[in-house]
Amino acid sequence: KSSCVSLFIPQKSFSSIQVKQTTNKVTPDLQLQKGGSAFGVPLETLMQDEPQCRVPFLVTQMVEYLEVFGLEHVGVFRINGSTQKIKELKQKYNQGGDVDLVNDGDVDSVASLLKLFLKELPVAVFPDHLCAGFLKTFQEHEVNTIECLKNLRQLLSCLPKAHHNLLQFLVAFLLKVSTYSAVNFMTLENLAIVFGPAFFK
Repeated sequence: KSSCVSLFIPQKSFSSIQVKQTTNKVTPDLQLQKGGSAFGVPLETLMQDEPQCRVPFLVTQMVEYLEVFGLEHVGVFRINGSTQKIKELKQKYNQGGDVDLVNDGDVDSVASLLKLFLKELPVAVFPDHLCAGFLKTFQEHEVNTIECLKNLRQLLSCLPKAHHNLLQFLVAFLLKVSTYSAVNFMTLENLAIVFGPAFFK
């Protein structure tokens, strides 16, 4: 099934902010400036406020933080973060204030916050009306990879643009996380188990 993941790999990075792992720092520009709630808001609404971005800015911020500090973290996304830190960071995002993940967060809390953002989307990354089609494709074409890919491409083309962009961005990141599985123990299978409930409802 890993071959199906290639559908989501972007041709180029969607990130508008470059983070160099050698510096071990997240650039100061990763401060959320806009106001209004960020959690529990439809993706399309968030993207109306950020027309220059392909994915919500807070997702970019959390992913780039995790790319710097979390790729070699054992159990990243599997181990729950601090409830208090998650609550405080979520509140800052919803209030539109500056969010300093480097000083106020940690890997497990930021990873948990990213999953929480996905779970609280009013419409999941994979909307309900498309879920049956995806499940049917995997069930009927589990062995026939070519037919599986063909059907998946067709289904993915039906995703709302904001959902498709977010899925593509996150899958590319999760593939990167899995390349460190010898250290973090998060294989593609483990990541699928963790993110399945966040992508589907």
